[in-house]
Amino acid sequence: MTGASGAQYGLRLLQCLLAANVRVWLLLSEAAQVVINTETDMQLPEGDERELQAFLAERFAAQAGQLTLFSKRDWFSPVASGTGAPASMVICPASGGTLSAVACGASNNLIERAADVALKERRQLILVPREAPYSEIHLENMLKLTRMGAMILPASPGFYQKPSSVEDIVDFVVARLLDQLGIEQKLLPSWGDQNG
Repeated sequence: MTGASGAQYGLRLLQCLLAANVRVWLLLSEAAQVVINTETDMQLPEGDERELQAFLAERFAAQAGQLTLFSKRDWFSPVASGTGAPASMVICPASGGTLSAVACGASNNLIERAADVALKERRQLILVPREAPYSEIHLENMLKLTRMGAMILPASPGFYQKPSSVEDIVDFVVARLLDQLGIEQKLLPSWGDQNG
């Protein structure tokens, strides 16, 4: 998760992945922590990564060992190398700065390095930009990343499911992410399956 607005998308995705018994390696930028504290009712602890990991694991009912939080400079984490990279990576939400850094291979922090690894290893990389309007720079970076094999899945919820809450709007985007990851979800019925 990076510092773009839309922390609710990343937190709901985390909740759904943990509920689906998926092992999650979480990379949380400092700006993302500020956004979470600003946009949600959650106040993250200001201690070290272990304290934050324990807080999130308890909050989202993770099983023991299911959630691991890595610091931005943990260059020995599995995601920093092609030999340990996961099959899929999602940056949700993805800031414009992160789009730019990943598009040019900057690798200044672990989020950028992990995305670089995902691209070089031809793994699934999904970026969820939450920006409006998009500048030409944003659009060029999204096109560049798409051509590299990444998927751009903007936080652009549809309304054909007739949402009645902010949570329904968030779930629309998270359902699309889970579909792309091949994880069964019941947040949103498939198109044409209105009986869910």
